[in-house]
Amino acid sequence: MPEVRSPALRRLELGAVLRALRNEKGLTVEQVADRLLCSPSKVSRMETGQGATARDIRDLCELYGVADAAERDRLTALAREGKRPTRWQRYELAYAAYAELEEDALAIRAFQSSAVHGLLHTADYARANHESSMPRLNPEQIDRQIEAKLARQSILTRADPPGFAVVLDEAALHRMVGGRRVMAAQLAKILDISALPNITVQILPFELGAHPALEANFTILELPAPTPGVVFVEGMIGSTYLDRPDDLKRYHDVFRKLQSIALSPKDSSDLIAKLLRSYKDG
Repeated sequence: MPEVRSPALRRLELGAVLRALRNEKGLTVEQVADRLLCSPSKVSRMETGQGATARDIRDLCELYGVADAAERDRLTALAREGKRPTRWQRYELAYAAYAELEEDALAIRAFQSSAVHGLLHTADYARANHESSMPRLNPEQIDRQIEAKLARQSILTRADPPGFAVVLDEAALHRMVGGRRVMAAQLAKILDISALPNITVQILPFELGAHPALEANFTILELPAPTPGVVFVEGMIGSTYLDRPDDLKRYHDVFRKLQSIALSPKDSSDLIAKLLRSYKDG
C-alpha cells in the first residue's frame, strides 16, 4: 500500500466515522440537518465521502458529543487531507475519485458485460471506445483519457499490487471495437496480463444464458481499514458509489456466483487465444 493515502480514501474514512457517530446518537440524517440548519443532502454527502469543512467537523463534534481533543483533531485532519489536489485532476476525469480509490485498493473485483475492463485496455481499444462515446470528446480530451487509463494500469505491476479478479461476459471478446487488428492486440494484452500472479481473468460464456449481473457493470474495491469497501456501479447517466454493508454483501455474493459459473482461468485463456487467432486470420 502507498504510505500516503488518497484524498478520496480520507473522505470515505471520515464519512464512515461521521455516519457511525450519528447512528450511535440515534439521529436521522434529517434530524442532523435540522440541528445544523443545512439540507439533508449535505449531511448525506459528508457521510458518503464527498467531503466536509473544518466548520462542519466542529459543528458535528458538538452535536455528537465528541469531547476528546485528539479525536476532534483527527477528524479535522481527515477533512483537510480530503481536499488535497491529486494527479488525476489534470486529466479532467469524470471518475477521478474512483481512480484515487483504485490506487489505494487492496483487492479489485469486477464484472463487465459488453466491453473490456479499463485496467485491461490497450491504447487503441480505449481510443475506439472514446471516439464512439457521447457526448463526443475532442482529440486532446481523448488523448488525456487514454493517458489516464494507461497510468491507472500501473497499479497491477507495482511492487505491492492489488489482487485483480475480473469476469468478462463473452460479448466483450466478440464486440468489434476498433476493428480486427485492434481486437487482436486487445485480446493478446488480456492473455499477457492474466499470466501475472495477482490477476485472475474469467469468461462468462454465451451458453450460460441469463445470469445475476446480466444488465450490470460493477467494480468492488476492497480498501484499507477502517475505510469500508466501495462498489462502483457504472451507468449511462453517471456512476454510483455504494458502501453500505448490505450493498457490499450483495455485490460480493453476485461476484462469487459469477466466478463459480464462469469458465476456469485456464479455459478462459484458451477461449481468448482461440478468438485471438480468429482475429489474426480474418
